[in-house]
Amino acid sequence: MAAPGGRSERGLCAALLPAALWCLLCLAARAAEQPSAAEFDVRPGGEVHSFSRSLGDYTCTFTYSAQGGTNEQWQMNIGVSEDNLFFSCSVWRPQGKSYLFFTQFKAEVKGAKIEYAMAYSQAAVGGQSDVPLKQEEFETTETTVSHREGKFRFELSKLMIVAKTPHDEL
Repeated sequence: MAAPGGRSERGLCAALLPAALWCLLCLAARAAEQPSAAEFDVRPGGEVHSFSRSLGDYTCTFTYSAQGGTNEQWQMNIGVSEDNLFFSCSVWRPQGKSYLFFTQFKAEVKGAKIEYAMAYSQAAVGGQSDVPLKQEEFETTETTVSHREGKFRFELSKLMIVAKTPHDEL
């Protein structure tokens, strides 16, 4: 699928991301061993809800509060690279755009430290591209990605995290 200007989506991403980060994402995405996917409902109503998945020593937890509409089906994928150096966690709405009004969100990883994280207001579907949140709308720490109070514009459709696992040097 071609991106605007005739560039491939991969080429566009590679141009936008530093080369080392691009390699990191490719390794984590392609080398996933024992990937685990699960569907869950994101429910409106203003209450705080959480959904977690674990794979070995690593856990990803998505916590949120949303308003408006009805339940939406979302998906969480987690995986560990073949060399056990990276843990990845993706949370998204497979239909693309969420119509819920998110008042808060946080994704937390346990057992690894975040190397890369991105949040999107719209997930790629049907020829559309991912639409990233502005950097000021969310913040990333070593173990969490969360909304930034007063800056987040209440739209969320996808979160991606790549975390480095601890390993012993010989």
